[in-house]
This record gives sequence, structure tokens and C-alpha cells, in this order.
Amino acid sequence: MRSTPIYEVHAVKYAHLPRKAWEVQINPDPHDADFPMDYFVWVAIPLDENGHRTIGGKPIVIDTGFNATVGKQRGREVKKNPADLLGEVGVDAKDVEDVIVTHLHYDHIGNWDRFPKARFHLQDKEMNFATGRHMCKGPFRHAYECEDIVGMVRALYGGRLVFHDGDEELQPGISLHLIGGHTAGIQSVRINTRNGWLVLASDASHYFWGVNNDKLFSIVYSVADMLAGYDKLKKLADGRVEMVIPGHDAEVMTRYPASGKGLEGISVRLD
Repeated sequence: MRSTPIYEVHAVKYAHLPRKAWEVQINPDPHDADFPMDYFVWVAIPLDENGHRTIGGKPIVIDTGFNATVGKQRGREVKKNPADLLGEVGVDAKDVEDVIVTHLHYDHIGNWDRFPKARFHLQDKEMNFATGRHMCKGPFRHAYECEDIVGMVRALYGGRLVFHDGDEELQPGISLHLIGGHTAGIQSVRINTRNGWLVLASDASHYFWGVNNDKLFSIVYSVADMLAGYDKLKKLADGRVEMVIPGHDAEVMTRYPASGKGLEGISVRLD
């Protein structure tokens, strides 16, 4: 009998944005390379001993994306709300009980209101960062939406916000890991799969070139923590860097198979 539960894991794409090297890197490549950004939410679904979805198993959603209104304000097109796209892999946002929030940037916690039953799992340091003195500075504040932060305060007072202090197991086979770097309290998620430990880096490594080549993304709270975070991500994946999934790399959609028939370009299965 398997000692640690395993999960199937999907990356669901809901938006795309063309980008150049100078827009996304500190010390960018000298040529004007294309580095487009895809926007994802992720979901982990428990499997039984035979590799089938566990009857009554509860999916864990990681991040909730942003909606069309915020996308329009920021020049990003949302073709379909990510909360609705989760239905393509058999997950109803209205029934989800646990959402892991990697960090509170607009593209990771928008649509929180589409998950009415969910508890939101967040690092202490991220909430402190998003509501503290650093938000007096425009460059830090830019990637946050005030109403999303207010929503998390309401979730707190409604008993639906769960704080974590550093590395913690959420449930068998899924753990949270404080990384820092991109923001003060960004966390990544380690998930046990049929192929071993999979690490959803989220924006602890925006692209494969982050964790693979120590490249630095342009939005950063601490360069030192970002670089140390790459080492931690690889350690969490037992040294298998191919098991570390970046937060915005468009190559994710070509490196992994579609989640199912008709889901090409929409969702890929990471496990």
C-alpha cells in the first residue's frame, strides 16, 4: 500500500501576453528575444491506488488568476475566467474547499470570490508585506489590486483565511514552502505524483530560465532570496530540475500533454 497519497496535477491557461527580454529580466539577454508570458491556475486532484480519481476526493486549487475587468485595465485579455476553465478538468470552483495562494499579486488571487466555500492558505509574511509599509512604494504596490487584499481581509474575519509560517504540510502528499524573492512571502507547492515530487514554483521562478540558469525576473523584492529560492526549489524536487514548474513560461503548454481530448492549448497535465 502506498504510504503517501499521489495526485494528478493540471496547469490551466487562461491568458497570454507577448513579452520581450528587456521587459522580464534583470540584466536581459543582449538580443531582443521573445519571452511571452502565459497565465495559469493549477489544480491537484487525489488519486487512488489504481491511479483513478479518488471517490469523494477533494481537489486543491493553487491560485485563482484574474478576471476580464482587471485584465482589461492592465492590458491583458482573459478569454475565459479561470474559475470556469477549471470545469474543463472536472473541478467546480463553487465546491472547492482549499485554495493555496502562492502570493497576493493580482494575477494569483483575483477571482477569490468565485470560490465561496474555500479556505485560503497564505504565508504570514505575504499578508504582512501586502498590508504593510512596503505598499507605500509604487513599484511594490503596482502588482497588487486593493480589492483583492480587502477580499483577503474579509476572508480572515470570516474565518476562511489560514496562515502558514514557513514550510508546512497541508495534507499528506502536499506541502507549502516559503521561498521569498519575488515578494516577501511567496510560497511554492510540493506535490507527490506518480512520477515523484512535483514542485509548482509559481513566481518563485517565472520561467524555466530562472531555476535552470539563475536568471532574475524584473519584479523582485529580494535578489538574494530569489537566487536562494532556486536552490530550494531544486532541493524540493529531489534534484530533478525537470520537476520544477515555473509560473508563467509559455513552454509549459508544449512540454506537457494536454489534460484531455479537446483541451489542447487550454490545460496540460504536469504529472
